[in-house]
Amino acid sequence: MEGRRRNPYELTDESPVYVISVAAQLSGLHPQTLRQYDRLGLVSPDRTAGRGRRYSARDIELLRQVQQLSQDEGINLAGIKRIIELENQVAALQARVSELSAAVEGAAATLRQREAQVHASYRRDLVPYTDVQQASALVVWRPKRGD
Repeated sequence: MEGRRRNPYELTDESPVYVISVAAQLSGLHPQTLRQYDRLGLVSPDRTAGRGRRYSARDIELLRQVQQLSQDEGINLAGIKRIIELENQVAALQARVSELSAAVEGAAATLRQREAQVHASYRRDLVPYTDVQQASALVVWRPKRGD
């Protein structure tokens, strides 16, 4: 979306739109559980000017993931927090690898273009010099015999 301005009213997965009661209902958790997860730093919703929590669709998905890891997998909240941190780190590293790959591809394309320009600039009226071998003759020397 480079060069285009985003519509400020366009909703995305990151748009903080759900109050805590709706987020709790959508995630299947109690509002107090959501407050606890916020205090622990597991899911950190945006805040309004009055300090009210506003959850995004991505936050709701994360709440469901925390619940699944906790209840189905038996992972404690500290472990879940570490998993989330590592997943975020992996996502950031993957984004960086993509950026660097694009930069390398761009540099390689520029290099190929410059190389083609150099080859195109070669003078075509010059002929490469090749050393011509001199014909060699075998000379046999025989001493004169006594006169």
